[in-house]
Amino acid sequence: MAEIKKVGLDLDLDETVAQGVYSNLAIISHSTSEFILDFAAVLPGVPKAKVKSRIVLTPEHAKRLLISLQENITRYESNVGKILIPKPQQPDGMGPKIGEA
Repeated sequence: MAEIKKVGLDLDLDETVAQGVYSNLAIISHSTSEFILDFAAVLPGVPKAKVKSRIVLTPEHAKRLLISLQENITRYESNVGKILIPKPQQPDGMGPKIGEA
């Protein structure tokens, strides 16, 4: 089995980038050679969500991101508690009814 060594990186974080961008919507698409992650914010009273950031990744890096996110979520939940994702509720009269064709 190969040994994986962690390498420290010297990163330059610009003040504008350090502020971050709020997103409550991520749209993921892919081709044979890349994954595209678009981040947007859907806000009440705003008819159109605008993409604020786009990240383009190779499939290998997309999988590394998936693994890293899972590891971080596991650590977060062990320290803070389980992240619950509520199911969206349908208004009365909406959706399929059992027994109807």
